[in-house]
Amino acid sequence: MRQRRYLYNQRLKEKARKLRKEPTPAERKLWQVLRKRQFQGIKFQRQIPIGSYIVDFCAFDPKVVIEIDGDSHYTPKAQRADKKRDRFFKKLGFRVFRFTNQEILKNLEGVLEYLKFHLP
Repeated sequence: MRQRRYLYNQRLKEKARKLRKEPTPAERKLWQVLRKRQFQGIKFQRQIPIGSYIVDFCAFDPKVVIEIDGDSHYTPKAQRADKKRDRFFKKLGFRVFRFTNQEILKNLEGVLEYLKFHLP
């Protein structure tokens, strides 16, 4: 399935480009596994604008969003915002997976096993 044009937010293009150039250590580590269809043959993209959000990793077939949460995601305000984001993506038919920086950096194999088990 191709990315639907109505999902792409042109106004976030430059911000997404900047985020791709400056990944966090956790994003860099996970990307090394997801890129070039290395994981389950799925084509993942990184830092993709969808609606008014930029997702860390996205696949359109199957519809999957992977978010990596740093420390800033644990305030009550940020948790409410994350729930709102997740509802938005779920309404579009995406399955949303969230992992912490520490899970990616210290237990990447466990994260990948979890994804293998839960991906359609």
